[in-house]
Amino acid sequence: MAVETVETLVIGGGQAGLAMSAHLGRLGLPHLVLERHRIAERWRTERWDSLVANGPAWHDRFPDLTFDDIDGDAFAPKDRIVRYFETYAAQNGSPIRCGVDVRRLERMPDGQFRAETSAGGVIVARNVVSATGPFQKPVFPWMIPADAGVMQIHSSAYRNPGQLPEGAVLVVGAGSSGAQIADELLRAGRKVFLSVGPHDRPPRAYRGRDFVWWLGALGKWDARAITPGMEHVTIAVSGAEGGQTVDFRRMAARGMVLVGRTEGFAAGRLRFAPDLAANIARGDANYLSVLDEADAFVAREGLTLPEEPEARVIGPDPACMTDPVLSLDLAAEGVAAVIWATGYVLDYGWMKIDVFDAQGRPRHQRGVSAVPGLYFLGLPWLSRRASAFIWGVWTDAQHLAGQIARRREDALAEAQFGESRPGL
Repeated sequence: MAVETVETLVIGGGQAGLAMSAHLGRLGLPHLVLERHRIAERWRTERWDSLVANGPAWHDRFPDLTFDDIDGDAFAPKDRIVRYFETYAAQNGSPIRCGVDVRRLERMPDGQFRAETSAGGVIVARNVVSATGPFQKPVFPWMIPADAGVMQIHSSAYRNPGQLPEGAVLVVGAGSSGAQIADELLRAGRKVFLSVGPHDRPPRAYRGRDFVWWLGALGKWDARAITPGMEHVTIAVSGAEGGQTVDFRRMAARGMVLVGRTEGFAAGRLRFAPDLAANIARGDANYLSVLDEADAFVAREGLTLPEEPEARVIGPDPACMTDPVLSLDLAAEGVAAVIWATGYVLDYGWMKIDVFDAQGRPRHQRGVSAVPGLYFLGLPWLSRRASAFIWGVWTDAQHLAGQIARRREDALAEAQFGESRPGL
């Protein structure tokens, strides 16, 4: 079996891996990036056809490459984002090898790492950066039996309305993916049921500034996950249709049937929790709190941003909120498909290293694990709220590249002078 040696192995060729490669390259640090499929593969094949970025083009990018063919306030479509990442990899000369999957990673007695790949070879590395991102294993609740007579897919497998059989559709999950897919199906003339759980519902824009601008102005991009479960809050935000605030009341007024959290299935019927009104109210409270903070910021800083009192108008409760549907007979309602927009879980089954907690999450401090030379990048809340976003991962990658450079310098010093710096 062929053995290849590299100083730093970066696993994953998406936004995290490319940002990592850019910073390692700038520091002159030898490295190799492995991508199991193609650059930005999940944008290519695990997203629906009409998907656009959830942030405007001026924001959702790396600092050293703009979208030169898209208005800064527009939302880049997924194919353009793929081209962006391809261009970025070429611009930086990233040493990326596509079509190679890491099947097993372990730490050797000498402290180096041994990676077995799908290419049949072995790569030995002094450092490893896991940049596989947060969208690793789709959560698919096997609540409805396969013989129930409905098509069931995860949102990662949804492409467009024509992919689904004729009939009504139930979308379970009202975060960004679920809300956008449900809206697209409604616009396509489908009868749509949307299962809505607890969520945050920020404004798309307010007083002439996009939500992502307000996140920066209010210091929210730098927020840490300081309360249990904070990192798992569902956020309903969208760049679709030119960028509009997600408004479940407005969706209901257009004919969508909202229901509470999906709880169970028996005898052809789905059961929903009686929490729809509370969940919508929580989203409204979050929305209004952002407006309050924004107004206070404008007053405090003496800005001349235009006032927007109409943004505070909350529409009436639709019938599906005042008289909630608690049980749904799928056959009687003509439900032909269920889309589970229920998120993802981490899957590090290939990494045979004792660095995970009881829930399978890597133990780390700003991406630096307790195992010398092993790093994680691109995960939600890695160091702050921005960590999982295109521009946010850039800063985390810079920090890790500095750590790797320092570790290299320490090894050289130890080899030459028999001394090392603490903490590495």
